[in-house]
Amino acid sequence: MIAYDKALLNNVYLDEEANRLKESGFINHEQYKALGNQLPRLKSQNNLFIRIGFFILGGMLYSSICGFISLLGIGVMDNAYLFFIYLFAVIGFGAKEYMSKNMNYFGFGLDDAFILGGIATLLTAVGLTFEQNYNTNYLAVILVMAIVSSIAYLRYLNLSLALLACFGITGSLAYATFEYLTIGKTILPFVMLLFSGGSYFISKKALQNLTVPYYYNGLKLAKGFCLILFYLAGNYYVVRELNFSLSDDYFYDGQSPEIPFAIFFWAFTMSIPLVYLFFSLKNKDRMMLWIGFLALCFAFFTFRMYHNVLPPEVALTIGGLLVFAFTYFVIKRTKHNETGLTFKVDRFTNPNAFANVQALVVASQFGLKPEAKVEESPMEFGGGGFSGGGSNGEF
Repeated sequence: MIAYDKALLNNVYLDEEANRLKESGFINHEQYKALGNQLPRLKSQNNLFIRIGFFILGGMLYSSICGFISLLGIGVMDNAYLFFIYLFAVIGFGAKEYMSKNMNYFGFGLDDAFILGGIATLLTAVGLTFEQNYNTNYLAVILVMAIVSSIAYLRYLNLSLALLACFGITGSLAYATFEYLTIGKTILPFVMLLFSGGSYFISKKALQNLTVPYYYNGLKLAKGFCLILFYLAGNYYVVRELNFSLSDDYFYDGQSPEIPFAIFFWAFTMSIPLVYLFFSLKNKDRMMLWIGFLALCFAFFTFRMYHNVLPPEVALTIGGLLVFAFTYFVIKRTKHNETGLTFKVDRFTNPNAFANVQALVVASQFGLKPEAKVEESPMEFGGGGFSGGGSNGEF
């Protein structure tokens, strides 16, 4: 299923692990370089900005090819424009396949542009094919995106394709539930809760049973996506405003009404972030920890949207004091721990990150500037052999 040479692909992951060991101080640069010289691997681009540059270049190349073909077929374009759009999609997929199999490009930027361009043109062609039927049009486009992106990720291991697959599968289920079920609007949040919760445990189990590293990043992304979707599916603000936007009164009344099961959704909104934080600390899951903090902030935002108990400046001050007290307490309790939860620096993070931040904060607070070199005087002194300042017995 995977398009790349397995030996070269394995060497890519070995090189990534060696680079992590180098950044963490377990091996030096010479050892890492010697190991890299012994590992033939796929052509990938780790620098994000360079990869974006190649992506832009690939997009320009892909659009130039499509434009050239359009000029050649401009005479029959009016009657067969849909054929040409499908042809552009085939060109995108074919170029990606050639770059992966023959040129050994793996996340280089050029190949990303062609596969994403091929998917975009395919979805455009599908939308134009079913444009007469409004409901079938949307469902067909989302369903094709889910299927094609999933297959493309399994073959090319591109994380952007995994993200597209997550959006496509979720969108297909949500649209089918809302459009084709009589009580779809009522049960949509509960369907999304069941779907995201089940998908989370499936991805978590798959990560635990994973024996090869090929799909690790994609499963990890799907796991984080399910955590975010699970909270948003039960958040009071999202459910209330989405329910109102899907109703017939959305364009006539600017205020959303109260929703059924409001107590359940309020309890869900306030409790799930705490559950995320608890299990993230218990299982040492950094992704869940960050998502839990973001969910907690969104829970406070949701409460403030409908209940203005305190003025904003007072609420922010009290919240800042509570966060500071909690952080100080946790640091005091964990900074001497050698195992489990600890405040000690992780060796697999940048060891100079905290020092750099500290130096930046000190410089910004005290207005420190780099030491300027004092310009030397053009008049030279010295050379005196006796007591005079610079006298050596000569004029």
